[in-house]
Amino acid sequence: MSVHLKKHSSEKPFECSYCKKKFTHKQTLTEHVRIHTGEKPFECNFCKKRFTSKRYLTLHVKIHTGEKPFECNFCKKRLTSKRYLTLHVRIHTGEKPFECSYCEKKFTRKQSLTKHVRIHAAKKPFECSYCKKKFTHKQTLTEHVRIHTGEKLFECNYCKKNFTHKHQLIVHVRIHTGEKPFECSYCKKRFTQKHSLNGHVRIHTGEKLFECNYCKKNFTHKHHLTVHVRLHTDKKPFECNYCKKRFTQKHGLIKHVRIHTGEKPFECRYCKKKFTHKHSLNGHVRIHTGEKLFECNYCKKNFTHKHHLTVHVRLHTDKKPFECNYCKKRFTQKHGLIKHVRIHTGEKPFECSYCKKRFTIKENLIKHVRIHTPTYIRGGSRGSRPHPFASVAP
Repeated sequence: MSVHLKKHSSEKPFECSYCKKKFTHKQTLTEHVRIHTGEKPFECNFCKKRFTSKRYLTLHVKIHTGEKPFECNFCKKRLTSKRYLTLHVRIHTGEKPFECSYCEKKFTRKQSLTKHVRIHAAKKPFECSYCKKKFTHKQTLTEHVRIHTGEKLFECNYCKKNFTHKHQLIVHVRIHTGEKPFECSYCKKRFTQKHSLNGHVRIHTGEKLFECNYCKKNFTHKHHLTVHVRLHTDKKPFECNYCKKRFTQKHGLIKHVRIHTGEKPFECRYCKKKFTHKHSLNGHVRIHTGEKLFECNYCKKNFTHKHHLTVHVRLHTDKKPFECNYCKKRFTQKHGLIKHVRIHTGEKPFECSYCKKRFTIKENLIKHVRIHTPTYIRGGSRGSRPHPFASVAP
């Protein structure tokens, strides 16, 4: 009875000698002190993992035994502990008993409130012992430390791949199960991750939350802003181990490395042709299906590839976004600009394997090679020519 009454009083007679935090019960203090000492006296008989308190061990063991004695009256979901049930029920009732004294925002869990309050206080009490980076939440620090240790605790039961964070495993498993729990209320498209849905919804709403400090351009996704800013800073953090070329995006590096390795992971299900990039495969597949997804708003002509539509639209708008730094001539396509600039620089990247003569553009090399090959096929009609690189029978 006396122990219970302390819950209603503000008395906290037990003080931690390490951090001066006070507690109502001696047992709670004892468990708390183990955070400082690192002591974990309670060991799981199944996996040998150790815990600071017996109640944490008891909860953990239920993962192995599958025991879930507490059932939700609303949805019949079963939970391992009464505390988890209490928290879960608030999803149904909407109860949020913990209120922030700064902004009056409410939370279902005290832990969530504690984390939130640190935003107002700008408090980051948890420091990484490896790189000294500080964090607002202990859980964030714990996950961060795994970057340094390389520890990957979470294993996929389907393919045995391991992950640093539990969330990464949960998302990965959906590749195997096909589960897409997040649905767009506008078009009903479904997603494996909530942040993917949030980004997608902005396509419908036109919302662009992320602004570039350099040029004030706005972006739908934070990642797009991050990549864009590198155009201003010229930051290229991703380096190729083969040729030392650097890239603004990791995805760009991954695609580039395949030039060196020859890897072509994307195979056409129709003709088995393989491709280095997925978008190349997607475009190729439309040759088989005849699908033309991209329509011009001006003339209603349809295109297989979005890029082809983009270039086509410039015929209507007379937009020429690519300007030569030497003579200010403008071009509708980047490829056209690249070829043009060689007139100024004198660059001739295409070399004839027969006579070593060099050319500014590949088309001129192909024409030139015909000088070295027979002009007419014997017995053929006048003017018929072989393929530039074809061999002719004697």
